[in-house]
Amino acid sequence: MEVVNHRSIRRAAEVLHVSASAIDRQILKVEQELGVPLFERLPSGLRLTAAGELLLSNTRHWQKDYVRTREQIDEMQGLRRGHVEIGLIDALSEGIVVQAVSVLMKQYPGLTFGMKVADNQKVAQMIASAEVDFGFVLDAESNAELAVSASTEIKMGIAMPITHPLAGKKNIRLSETQHETVIFPAEPLVVHKHVRALHSLLHLDVRQRVACNDLRMMRSLIRQGVGIGMLSWLDVASEVAEGTIAFVPLTGIHVSHPVLSICVAPHRQLSKAALLALGDLTERIKSLAMLQANN
Repeated sequence: MEVVNHRSIRRAAEVLHVSASAIDRQILKVEQELGVPLFERLPSGLRLTAAGELLLSNTRHWQKDYVRTREQIDEMQGLRRGHVEIGLIDALSEGIVVQAVSVLMKQYPGLTFGMKVADNQKVAQMIASAEVDFGFVLDAESNAELAVSASTEIKMGIAMPITHPLAGKKNIRLSETQHETVIFPAEPLVVHKHVRALHSLLHLDVRQRVACNDLRMMRSLIRQGVGIGMLSWLDVASEVAEGTIAFVPLTGIHVSHPVLSICVAPHRQLSKAALLALGDLTERIKSLAMLQANN
């Protein structure tokens, strides 16, 4: 596996702290036993053959099974250690997930976590393929590959500098932003479809606008006073809590709000550690409604 990662026996030897000749002997021994080459020796490095790809896939499955077996043995003796893989969207790279991991690791020193941040569609795919134990998805639909464990509505609104004239309002209509420079979320951001649908329904024309598909850049543009951003509360929750960005919820019959869900693969048997983390985060996601109301 290390040779595959580095495409070099020498580099794999450095990572594993064994001699390159020892690794080479092991590979040659397996190739002799199987009767097929596992690698093509090319000037640019080593490349897996079809047989090598098959062995690598089986090895990765074995590695996952071994980790799961260790978790099950630990569970027989009480939760001493365990590993949890969580998939999450960029908007959650700060906030409830970080808080939950911090608390759980203090309570259970043997717990370890893998955090995989990706776009919404990729997170859903990772859950369905059991690449992660569970994950956070916006506007998830329960189906044969995805089961919703808990969910809450996230308010759409206008994010702006705290000194902006509109910052003191309790809510705002989209028509009130007509003369503002608006920063729009672009695809693949999930809020893009909510913004696009709203503008289509109201037939609004915004002359000055900036489109951006990266939340961090959008937040930076807003703080710099480039314009106001059409985002969800979750996208700027940390900045709102810190007092660096103001957020005013959108109001109107045509406004649709995204729904944040914790999802698992149907019929997936989670480890005790994963169930513990899932339970903690389920309670935290339920508390988001109150947090939105208070900010």
